[in-house]
Amino acid sequence: MIAINPQALEGVWRSGIALDFHTTSSTPSGYNEYGHMQFETVRPAIAELLYKLKYRHDAGAAQGIVEAAVSFLSPHLHKFDFILPVPPSTIRNPPPVMTIAKGISVSTGLPLLECITLTRSATELKGVTDPDKRKELLNGLYAINSEQTKGKRALLFDDVFRSGSTMSALTEELMRTGQAVSVSILTITKTRNNR
Repeated sequence: MIAINPQALEGVWRSGIALDFHTTSSTPSGYNEYGHMQFETVRPAIAELLYKLKYRHDAGAAQGIVEAAVSFLSPHLHKFDFILPVPPSTIRNPPPVMTIAKGISVSTGLPLLECITLTRSATELKGVTDPDKRKELLNGLYAINSEQTKGKRALLFDDVFRSGSTMSALTEELMRTGQAVSVSILTITKTRNNR
């Protein structure tokens, strides 16, 4: 099994963990033929698997991610009633978040819920650094089916934690309209600068 380096994630949720950092280092290596800066990036093992799954379409990489997540979660499974993947903001088929969440659900027996719907098209937040703009883009974006979440303990799952804006918006929505008892979060990686 691959080694992980769990990182605490502070926020409005009960508890939060990223299994490791998203990168170890990223050094500029020059411009490509289109004038875009290229980088030599070093990633922790689980982040490398996530990169392969998301950007190289290597479906086999999901298994190592799932195994690491399940190993980490196993002592804590009694704290959750279900796992809830964050709806993806970009179209990948299949969505990596869903692939990993399904693998965790199957391996642990933790039910997977798909009770979050988007009220409009989502804007990818990766390039949005202004916290107020992020909040504006997330305001009213998600709807929760409270019939599935009321009185329950949620494990909200995403692949990458950047600023925490999405997780905060969803946690607040789960607690308010979803009437969840508690929300904890798990992500595979977290960026170093959290922007």
